Amino acid sequence: MKQVIIPPLHRLQFEGLLRRALSEDLGRGGDLTTDSIFSPVDVVSARIVSRADGVVSGIAAAVAVFDLLDGEIESTSMVVDGEKVGADDVLAELRGSARTVLSGERTALNVLGRMSGVATLTQRYVDAVAGTDARIVCTRKTTPGMRVLEKYAVRCGGGWNHRFALDDAVLIKDNHLAAAGGVRPAIERVRQSVGHTVKVELEVDSLDQLSDALEVGVDAVLLDNMTADELRRAVTMIDGRAVSEASGGITLDNVAEIAATGVDLISVGAITHSAPSMDVSLDVDPGV
Repeated sequence: MKQVIIPPLHRLQFEGLLRRALSEDLGRGGDLTTDSIFSPVDVVSARIVSRADGVVSGIAAAVAVFDLLDGEIESTSMVVDGEKVGADDVLAELRGSARTVLSGERTALNVLGRMSGVATLTQRYVDAVAGTDARIVCTRKTTPGMRVLEKYAVRCGGGWNHRFALDDAVLIKDNHLAAAGGVRPAIERVRQSVGHTVKVELEVDSLDQLSDALEVGVDAVLLDNMTADELRRAVTMIDGRAVSEASGGITLDNVAEIAATGVDLISVGAITHSAPSMDVSLDVDPGV
């Protein structure tokens, strides 16, 4: 399978989210516990550590949490996004204000654990379809406010991104068809409205609908909740005239069978909406 290229996230893409998360955690009075125990000049050294096997994603965002609180924090990342790690591997090292390190701990770990969990589950799906030409892609079933980070995490796990938002491309779904009166009127209205650079994808749940879509012409078809046999027949009908995407009911137990039908893409909402966070922790070195 073709290797996924992971363009790095720009800090502007996640800084606003980190600021909101820090504000949520610090509340109105700041960190009462830490600020009571440590003075502004107390310094600690700490390590961010993985407690489980997985794929790292979000190390730069995690480290940026501490920098937002205090520009004097020294940090060194020991891994890069997309790298496989094991339990007790050190992901980053920090040195600086005790107040900064301890107050930023939970926000940093929440972001890193969430993103790494998405990357780890994504890679399990990618590994399951190894040896086929199918790509695992994500959906818009993301945590509100975290879409950019979670879709980036999908790429770190070897997956690919579907559209980021409603303005990326046209995806005509069942409710659009029901309200518009069918495949042909929906597609014709779209063609009259969007620009020539916009891709048009249509969701179909039957081979009859697929036949109508191919007759009118679309760039991609989303084959919704079809059996493996129906998917094979759909791929034969499409015959390269559009991108084929399987969707609905995809699990680790059936994804290999679905990939073997010859579809181009397999969209999996679970890699974002159901990914468990990877267990990561921050350990302060005692007596430093």
